[in-house]
Amino acid sequence: MADKDWIGADLIFDLDGDHLPGVTDRDFPAMLDVIQEQAYTLWNDYLQPEFGFDEKYLQVTFSGHRGFHLHYRDPALFQLDSEARREIVSHIRGEDVDVKSSLLRYHQGDRTGWSKRINGGMSKVVEKLQIIAQKNKGYTALLDELHKGLISQAKRENRTSSKGKTSIQKLADLLINEQRVNRLLSGNFGVLDRYEGLFLDLLKTDTSVVLANAGEADEVVTIDVRRQIRWPTSLHGKSGLRVTEFPLARLDPDKSTAFDPLSETIALPNDKKLNVEMIQDDCRFRFFDQEWEPQLGDTIEISEAGATFLILKGWAKVV
Repeated sequence: MADKDWIGADLIFDLDGDHLPGVTDRDFPAMLDVIQEQAYTLWNDYLQPEFGFDEKYLQVTFSGHRGFHLHYRDPALFQLDSEARREIVSHIRGEDVDVKSSLLRYHQGDRTGWSKRINGGMSKVVEKLQIIAQKNKGYTALLDELHKGLISQAKRENRTSSKGKTSIQKLADLLINEQRVNRLLSGNFGVLDRYEGLFLDLLKTDTSVVLANAGEADEVVTIDVRRQIRWPTSLHGKSGLRVTEFPLARLDPDKSTAFDPLSETIALPNDKKLNVEMIQDDCRFRFFDQEWEPQLGDTIEISEAGATFLILKGWAKVV
C-alpha cells in the first residue's frame, strides 16, 4: 500500500516479560503478576492522568503468552507518526525529565506527574543504596539491578559507557550517614558532591521510580504504524493460550475480580491427561488452581492444555 493510502493506526502499548528484572520466564505465574501490575500502572499512572486518555477508546488484551496489550483507538490520534509515538514512550520512560527541576517543583507545591513520582521514589533508591553499603542480604542483586538500569539508560541515550558498580558502591557508602540522607531527601543534592549526577541517573532509571524494563511499552511496537498485533481469540504459538480481551477494571491486580490469564485463557481440553517429562529445570507454572514446580527429569500427569503449554515452551516432552 502506498503511503498516501495509509489512513492511520491504533496506539499500541505492548508489555512483555522478556527482560523483567528479578523475575524469569520460568516462574510464569510471578512474571504474569508483575506484568499485569505494570500494565495497570501504565494506564492508571501515565496514560489516563498525564495524557488524558479516555477509557472508551481503550481495548485491553492478554497477549496469549508473556504480557498484555493496551490498544488505544481515539480517531484523533490515528494520524500520529512514528516520531510522535516515540515521544509518548520517551515520556513514560522519563527520558525527557529533568530530575532536579522536577524535585524543585515538588518542593514548591507541584505534587503531580513526574515531580510526585521522582520524589516518591527517592527514599526507595536511598534504601537500596544503604543495603548495598552495609552489604546486607541481597545487596549484590540490588547492585546488579542499579547497574543494569544505568546501562539501559546509556543505550537509550546512545552513550558508549555508563558508571560502573564501583561508583555505585562509593555513592552507597556516602548514604550510611543519616544526616546526609535527611538533607538529600529534603532536596539538597550538594551533599553527594561529585556523585550527585550518578544519584540523579539512578533515580531516573530505578524501577521504584519508572516502570521496569518489561513494563515500559515496547517502543518498537508503539512506533510501528504498520505492526500487526495478535487478534483476540487466536491462540499463541508459544503457549497454546488464547489471546483474550477483558475490561479495564479487571486489569487491576489488587481487585477480587482481577483477570486471571492462567485460568481464563485456556482454550484446549482440560479433561484429557497426558504424561510429560520435564526437560527444563526450575520451572513453576499454574493452570486454574493447580500449581507445579517439577525438577529436570520429573514425569508429571497434566491436562492436554498444560502439556501443550509445556511442550511449546520447550520445558517438557511427551513420554
